[in-house]
Amino acid sequence: MISRQISQMAGMALGVCLVVAAAQIQAFEAVIQVAPGTLNIGSSSEVVTVHTDVAYGDVVAYSVQLNGVPIQSWKADDRGNFVAKFDSTAVKSLDGLAIGGDNELILIGATTDGDSFVGSDWIRVIDILPRKR
Repeated sequence: MISRQISQMAGMALGVCLVVAAAQIQAFEAVIQVAPGTLNIGSSSEVVTVHTDVAYGDVVAYSVQLNGVPIQSWKADDRGNFVAKFDSTAVKSLDGLAIGGDNELILIGATTDGDSFVGSDWIRVIDILPRKR
């Protein structure tokens, strides 16, 4: 339990450091695409995926966050670019999501050579319960 709390605090501290670093040091802009493009709060989806134009080998994976949500898993796409996966429940629980509206999601992270990157994409958020069959 204590190690989990320490891990969470370390993750939050890293996120704060990255945000401060991005504000003080010019972070380069990454092009990202968030999937799904429409996030249904009422669905049982498990993952929000973010595709980037950053080379897989250049990213410090554990540094990556989406609106403060820590990365869950990652991989390279068929072009060798970094793809990040985030827990859908955590993304659905973000404060300030505009249900029925467009919401900006911001990805931040660090590279292996010490640079920071930031990218943003807009998704629609809805809350529709699926029909029972």
